[in-house]
Amino acid sequence: MKKRQYDEDDVRVRPGKGSRPRTRIRPAHDDAVEGFVVAVDRGRYTTLVHPEKGSAARRRQEARLVVAMKARELGRKGIVVGDRVALVGDVSGRPDTLARVVRVEPRTSMLRRSADDTDDTDGIERPVVANADQLVIVTALADPPPRPRMIDRILVAAFDADIDPLLCLTKSDLAPPDALVALYEPLGVPHVVVHKGGALDELRDHLRGHVSVLVGHSGVGKSTLVNALVPDANRAVSQVNAVTGRGRHTSTSAVALELPEGGWIIDTPGVRSFGLAHVSVETVLAGFPDLVEGTVHCPKGCTHLGEGCALDAWVADGHAGPARLESLRRLLSSREGAPDEPAT
Repeated sequence: MKKRQYDEDDVRVRPGKGSRPRTRIRPAHDDAVEGFVVAVDRGRYTTLVHPEKGSAARRRQEARLVVAMKARELGRKGIVVGDRVALVGDVSGRPDTLARVVRVEPRTSMLRRSADDTDDTDGIERPVVANADQLVIVTALADPPPRPRMIDRILVAAFDADIDPLLCLTKSDLAPPDALVALYEPLGVPHVVVHKGGALDELRDHLRGHVSVLVGHSGVGKSTLVNALVPDANRAVSQVNAVTGRGRHTSTSAVALELPEGGWIIDTPGVRSFGLAHVSVETVLAGFPDLVEGTVHCPKGCTHLGEGCALDAWVADGHAGPARLESLRRLLSSREGAPDEPAT
């Protein structure tokens, strides 16, 4: 038998791992179901899923909670409470099951805050909640005393997110609301006054049909309000420290709760600061259309806080009220980190 001669055609070469081009085509996930993120905890997203068919009452009654994780194709895209997402996998909601979030639907709004406003701030925006259309600023009239600077800063965040603000004044049995109401009257911010054990009908009217996010510093009675509005919420409450006048953080994470009469409230942890490093002067000015035109004659780089600002002449000529200019400058000062002092 003649010995066979081998050549290069007989050699099989396995292609390297990097020779196969990666496809950019991703699955459409047309069969994904819609979910509403109600809580976030260490990379797990609790979502509410409603049946696709049936009356509104039936869909609400048969809604189920589905725990999901973020799909790899979403990359570093953040998911927060209030997001509407698309889910695939096991969406039965049974214990010990896990679905995947494969898509975050376009947001109608995003409430943000910065970590700090000091000179060494990183300026990174911290998302708070998505898709809210009303921001309820909860502040106590006493114990602890109101902090107008904090209210101002949260108002600026509402202007930035294009969310309607509502001022909710608690503990009216301890102090009258007149002075604080007068302070925000020039801004046209609606307000509701409540006290412990009192009727909440007016507040419920404001919340009905909306996705409302509740924000306020610790100890103002936010969790007490939530428990009264949603009887089975079971949010922890605490007392105000008699020495420091501050409350303790009892809510540790944001959570969305459905109101019995329709609508949602998103309870957030108590905050002691609300950074605004991401908000521009122009964004604050946009909330004052009666003053914007007056800034045309301001010098370049005008902060609208010091001498030389054309807004003084604009108001003096009667184009806008002095109280409006004072409110604008108060908000601009709060954006730059002015001290947060209790009201006197």
